[in-house]
Amino acid sequence: MALEAIRGFMEADMRAVDDVIRARLDSDVLLIRQVAEYIVGGGGKRLRPMLLLLSAGAFGYHGSHRHELAAVVEFIHTATLLHDDVVDESNLRRGQATANSLFGNAAAVLVGDFVYSRAFQMMVEVDNMRVLQVLSDATNVIAEGEVMQLMNCHNADIEENGYLEVIRCKTAKLFEAATRLGAILGKAPLEQEESVAGYGMHLGTAFQLIDDVLDYSGDQALIGKNVGDDLAEGKPTLPLIYSIKHGTPQQAQLVRHAIERGGREGLAAVVEAIRTTGALDYAREQARREARAACDALERLPNSRQGDYLLQLADFAVTRSY
Repeated sequence: MALEAIRGFMEADMRAVDDVIRARLDSDVLLIRQVAEYIVGGGGKRLRPMLLLLSAGAFGYHGSHRHELAAVVEFIHTATLLHDDVVDESNLRRGQATANSLFGNAAAVLVGDFVYSRAFQMMVEVDNMRVLQVLSDATNVIAEGEVMQLMNCHNADIEENGYLEVIRCKTAKLFEAATRLGAILGKAPLEQEESVAGYGMHLGTAFQLIDDVLDYSGDQALIGKNVGDDLAEGKPTLPLIYSIKHGTPQQAQLVRHAIERGGREGLAAVVEAIRTTGALDYAREQARREARAACDALERLPNSRQGDYLLQLADFAVTRSY
């Protein structure tokens, strides 16, 4: 698989990032160490730090700041997961119990705050104002996206464009920041910086759209969370939005009612409506469009092995089953 080949190529770098993560999550406060180690030890794809490292390598940067900033990006992602799981009342992520279900909501929120603040300490140490600007702006946009998503819960009237705006803020913005930071470290020309940042934004959007598809078609053991979680939380994702617009009146009413009510009651009927309206195929095609746009954005970059792997990640984003 492409992801395994990339991991093999980046094994030493990713080990260095993991070393930074573990060292910088150390705290004299036992509960912080316990929660942080549990989250980090839970794995994950480490896709965002990988993107930063590949982008930096594509522009010829091999200094130590790339490991520090890759860890920062992962910290921001980890903090958002800790907070998300509390807001969503989730009990399963990456195939294991969520931190809030094990340690309690208060501990998950407060340790998330610690991880955020540690990330900002590390940003300052890099001593680069552009880096600070990109990461502080990204963190703020992500928070806005989270609030937008909260406001849209149980809202069956949201349009596709409104939903795409949410995921570009909530998910894709950190992908964009990761790839942009690699270009900044490599002192890339502004045009190339914007191109690789555009790649990150399109890739992150594609990645989230496939997550939406897997929520209704994935294998729970592979995706590491409960199938139908989005519906249970009343989240109107693209497959649901499409099925309301293109289904029969009965199907539209069924899906609309499920979003407004939340929970898992009627999940099988909703999944059937999503499938028969072609909503999953539509969402996959939109993800492929985003992945193609991501690849097109890389045409302005210099040729490199890292650039080839960025192209392969775009393919992985839309063909994955987890």
